[in-house]
Amino acid sequence: MKKEDFIFGIHPVLEAIEAGREIEKVLIQKNLNPQSVGQLRAMLNERDIPFQHVPLEKLNRVTRKNHQGVIAFISPIVYEDIEKYLPEVFEQGRNPFILILDRITDVRNFGAIARTAECAGVDAIIVPARGAALINGDAVKTSAGALNRIRVCRSFKLKETIDYLKMSGLKIFSVTEKAEDAYHQQNFKEPLAIIMGSEEDGISPAYLEMSDAMLQIPMDGSISSLNVSVATGIVLFEALRQRGV
Repeated sequence: MKKEDFIFGIHPVLEAIEAGREIEKVLIQKNLNPQSVGQLRAMLNERDIPFQHVPLEKLNRVTRKNHQGVIAFISPIVYEDIEKYLPEVFEQGRNPFILILDRITDVRNFGAIARTAECAGVDAIIVPARGAALINGDAVKTSAGALNRIRVCRSFKLKETIDYLKMSGLKIFSVTEKAEDAYHQQNFKEPLAIIMGSEEDGISPAYLEMSDAMLQIPMDGSISSLNVSVATGIVLFEALRQRGV
């Protein structure tokens, strides 16, 4: 990991937050004296910055320097708020095209998906605040710079975000092996959001239930699933084709 991707120590992390640096997440050592990190935790909660309590060994794997039990990962991008950005898309007369990534954890997968999404004309990518890939320099590099061009929105309550999209008139489509309908038989011309799921266990059941339709990619080989980056590209470019580009 590159040293510019993270900072460590209680006071440097506090100063970075106060200065408005975009923070991916903060690791705090388990069983630290509550008084020593009380101000930090209060600030993290106040500013909705994800943090996690972890064993000392995990912190030491990031750096052996005097981290004081606190490491913050710096984001190379600035996150957007989908509830502020989506109205702009409508106001500009565009047909919203949103991609939701449910717990995509592989940094290179994420970067490749961002590159494909930008090429396919996706307006924004929505990711959960917890359980998603760390957006770092490697992700930006794998995206071929797409992460500097496409809007990325972080959601602290993905269920509520999906509800907001539905109330805003977007159709929600989940791409899953559990579906019966083929993706290319669906109408992608209307305002829509496509959900792609975790490399491990796909889309969370709660989000599947919220979907207007579940779609599958028909396959004829002996392997039953595609890499999520490849699957995303197939579906996004079918949507792009239908939208007349």
